[in-house]
Amino acid sequence: MSNNSYLYGYAYLLFLLLCSHLTSIYSAARSTPSSAIKAVNLGGWLVTEGWIEPSLFDGIPNKDFLDGTQLQFKSVTQQMYLSAESGGGTIIVANRSSASGWETFRLWRINESTFNLRVFGNQFVGLSSDGDGSQVVAVATTPGLSETFEIVRNGSTRVRIRAPNGQFLQAKSADSVTADYAEETSWGDDDPSVFAITIVRQLQGEYQLTNGYGIEKATTVLRDHWDSFIVEDDFRWMSQNGLDAVRIPVGWWIASDPNPPPPFVRGSLQALDNAFTWAEKYNLKVIVDLHAAPGSQNGNEHSGTRDGSQEWGTTDQNIAQTVGVIDFLASRYATRSGLYAIELINEPLAPGVTLDSLKKYYQDGYNTVRKYTSDAFVIMSNRLSADPTELLQFASGFSQSVIDVHYYNLYSNIFNGMTAQDNIDYVNNQRSADLSTVTESNGPLVFVGEWTAEWEVSGATKEEYQRFAEAQLAVYGRATFGWAYWGLKNVNNHWSLEWMINNGYISL
Repeated sequence: MSNNSYLYGYAYLLFLLLCSHLTSIYSAARSTPSSAIKAVNLGGWLVTEGWIEPSLFDGIPNKDFLDGTQLQFKSVTQQMYLSAESGGGTIIVANRSSASGWETFRLWRINESTFNLRVFGNQFVGLSSDGDGSQVVAVATTPGLSETFEIVRNGSTRVRIRAPNGQFLQAKSADSVTADYAEETSWGDDDPSVFAITIVRQLQGEYQLTNGYGIEKATTVLRDHWDSFIVEDDFRWMSQNGLDAVRIPVGWWIASDPNPPPPFVRGSLQALDNAFTWAEKYNLKVIVDLHAAPGSQNGNEHSGTRDGSQEWGTTDQNIAQTVGVIDFLASRYATRSGLYAIELINEPLAPGVTLDSLKKYYQDGYNTVRKYTSDAFVIMSNRLSADPTELLQFASGFSQSVIDVHYYNLYSNIFNGMTAQDNIDYVNNQRSADLSTVTESNGPLVFVGEWTAEWEVSGATKEEYQRFAEAQLAVYGRATFGWAYWGLKNVNNHWSLEWMINNGYISL
């Protein structure tokens, strides 16, 4: 062999080694972000949350009787509460002196005065097919005409309930509730068809808004909201105030736009498209967060639930439907330069969402994202009310995987009575330890996907809010993937990062 041949062979070997080295460097760079992100959640924009922008619901007639409103009915003659005996599956009685789960009825709204009533065991109140058909029962698992009632109101505290047979419900005795009372009433305490109501809980999510207005009006209301709540100038502001990413919550119905299943309405997909365009213009990374999954993964209003039920993950079909949503999002945005990550689901709640069903979904969802992109990070939210380390080993088996944890000094009795300094100490000690627990050298990256500088401290000073925020920024700044404040805008000032920065409470 000639000297030239040796030289060519040696050069080719060096070339292969160099390519291998560069590939290793590139792979490592893609598996770990160059720097942890500082992000904000665009909460209340493409997934409705009434507490963020309450005025969205102002135009709904009878707006305190929306889907999922929980009502208790007390007979004014018996002075006892209506109750689904055994929680459902049999008769309705009026023999409870106090009210809890069996005495609570969830509304399914048909129109502003007509409803289905769902009981504790998920059956619907209706009329028995036995006898004269006036016995009130809760046996149907799917509502029909026999389970459709009109609620007639007299002021804010008293109602009568008209049954499908045209007669009104009455508490004849403690153990007999029938639909056979005539139209006439004085609304007095001697009328067995009159009930005093207590509203136990109300939901103000996407389902409540769209079904409350009806599709035509809801389309207008939400289109106006999407076009004004978050605009291009907000992305410019974010880029100029220390942020480099946005987490955008979306609902599962976006995958069916422009023809989503009722009562959801078209238009959120165009808004998300706009967000990508604006983010790319101002060099912001985009995390698309599936915040509301079909069937609801946690029963909260921001999950798109109709009545607070948690039904996601109970069947393979349900999981497959959700994977289909991820397929839609990944295929649509994989080639967009702004796409940084896809979060497969937000805040699944244990024990309703089992660890096995969640792992199956995360495996399928991850594989689906990887069909379209090897670059985007895939974020897996921890289950609420579960061991925060339960996904670490599982997630470690995936390239560019991220675990999402949410830290609020709220929603737990342990924060009741804490002073400002107590809260700050809790962040510096307990939250720091919590973050260390889920951070492993060979494990998934960690994302504090939601936190806020609000707490249960009354009358706190600006300086105390500043120190609380600074403590969280210091601790959550150690998260290997980064953090995202909840949220950008809110009528409650301390929940609004825009307000907090503009008013000197937070500096990034």
